Amino acid sequence: QVQLVESGGGSVQAGGSLRLSCAASGYTFSRYCMGWFRQAPGKEREGVAHIDGFGSTNYADSVKGRFSISKDDAKNTLYLQMSSLKSEDTAVYYCAAASGARWSWDCGDAGRYNYWGQGTQVTVSS
Repeated sequence: QVQLVESGGGSVQAGGSLRLSCAASGYTFSRYCMGWFRQAPGKEREGVAHIDGFGSTNYADSVKGRFSISKDDAKNTLYLQMSSLKSEDTAVYYCAAASGARWSWDCGDAGRYNYWGQGTQVTVSS
């Protein structure tokens, strides 16, 4: 059974930092797309960052220069380092993995992700 379990969310003041972790079990995603998505109240889910099967990363314009996605293949764990947080970053953050996609252009398509975590809340107060 494949599971993605996020951790690291919480409340922080604007300008602060948080690091989210996503531990995968039941499948090795080192060669496939993994990404972070978020959904704020009343808004649609949006892609935040992804890393493809070859290690290339991509970020939403709203987080470029502030967020960094990385993974530890040995631990089968995905990370999202978030810095200079803003109130508009407040959302539930979801980790996702795509067992059938590895190229960057596929990683940008939320529909390619077939495994999702339960989400972790990030609240940024101004």
